[in-house]
Amino acid sequence: MRNSGRIELDEIIRRAEQLSRVEFSVFVGPAEGDPRSFAGSLHASLLAPARSILIMVDPADRALEVVTGSHVRRTLSDHQVELAVAAMQSEFASGDLVGGLRRGICMLAEHARAPQTLHAGKE
Repeated sequence: MRNSGRIELDEIIRRAEQLSRVEFSVFVGPAEGDPRSFAGSLHASLLAPARSILIMVDPADRALEVVTGSHVRRTLSDHQVELAVAAMQSEFASGDLVGGLRRGICMLAEHARAPQTLHAGKE
């Protein structure tokens, strides 16, 4: 990934974290062993895994894994993650790694955002 792509991803991640109030991490590179297990170990090593979403992409092996923490799963369903994965895979298939990550991160952030609650005031 070129430096301009990394800078763009950093900005996308910063906005996603502000919107959703969860941490995002992206790993692009070869998975060591089973991609799902490798992604799980990366996620577990994060500072706050319960409040984190990890996206692991191994372009050479065409592997894509998304791991969500327990706090994140309160607002982000498996179905919503599957939709984001499908969107990323579509962009990756056309050769756009950064575009796929951008699309997936934005979708995950939107869905991971806690719903606003309305409080009835006392009269």
